[in-house]
Amino acid sequence: MAVGWVYDRFFHRHRTDETHPERADRLEVIVSELAEAGPLNRMRPLAFQPAPLEPICWVHEPAYVDLLRLACEQGFGFVGSSDTKICPESYDAALLAVGGVLAACDAAMSGEVPRSFCAVRPPGHHAERDLAMGFCLLNNVAIAAEYLIRRHGLTRVAVVDWDVHHGNGIQHIFEDRRDVLYVSVHQTPQSLFPGTGYEREIGRGPGEGFTLNIPMKPGSGDREYHEVFDVQIFPRLDEYAPEFVLLSAGFDATRGDPIASLNLEPSSYGWMTQAIVEIANRYSHGRLVSVLEGGYDLTRLGQCVVEHVLALFDEATDSDADRTI
Repeated sequence: MAVGWVYDRFFHRHRTDETHPERADRLEVIVSELAEAGPLNRMRPLAFQPAPLEPICWVHEPAYVDLLRLACEQGFGFVGSSDTKICPESYDAALLAVGGVLAACDAAMSGEVPRSFCAVRPPGHHAERDLAMGFCLLNNVAIAAEYLIRRHGLTRVAVVDWDVHHGNGIQHIFEDRRDVLYVSVHQTPQSLFPGTGYEREIGRGPGEGFTLNIPMKPGSGDREYHEVFDVQIFPRLDEYAPEFVLLSAGFDATRGDPIASLNLEPSSYGWMTQAIVEIANRYSHGRLVSVLEGGYDLTRLGQCVVEHVLALFDEATDSDADRTI
């Protein structure tokens, strides 16, 4: 099965600084490792443009989007919180990132390229409707979910978020709805930013039961992740039977990441991707779009992405196949 590739050198022009965890070096490492390991030559580059404001404002307050644009144009150094750095090109990079993710969604829905990996920045899953935070400006995955519902008429979109930090923005945007199932496995909120994502947070009103938070204790690794996939994630996704799967693909739960305390290995992202691919094959005609979020250990980041992308090439399509991971 073809795997799409969403990437543009313009993403490097979202400049933070040379010591900031979320910096352009991350994309340099990813592209280099994918090229050296081979999968980049097999991926299908997708054409894309900056996203129009309409789908962005389905999710974000228009006044916030305008504030973000003005802050970048006027040369502000950060927005929302002091760790969320911006530069004059950051707004345009954020629009382009959203545009790339939406292009991947369109390619999947048309059947042209059912799966894609979007190597975009700035990341998105912490961005709230009206607030930038945690290095995130526009919520790429949340906008994509809303786009799939409004533009393509889907009624069940699953978002799986394995970034080590809880995706507070995605949860809060959809927590009172049932057309998006949000599943997040992350380090315990008592020990890590942003301090949300407790098990008791399950959605509200008509969305109650459509948020699944799985906090992991510091030091957790492959064994613990296998258990939560088997016991919690698989059963809930099977029950929901999503028409499309979006993946908030952070690679910062890896042993040695400088701002977290979990112990996954690069190979962990291979079997976890295989698990999500199987769900997409089973219920979503293989439709899966993976969007880069965190991952700040430059030694391991590229290795993790290679494992992830190789698993996206999985050719299995038998929805009744036994799980072998």
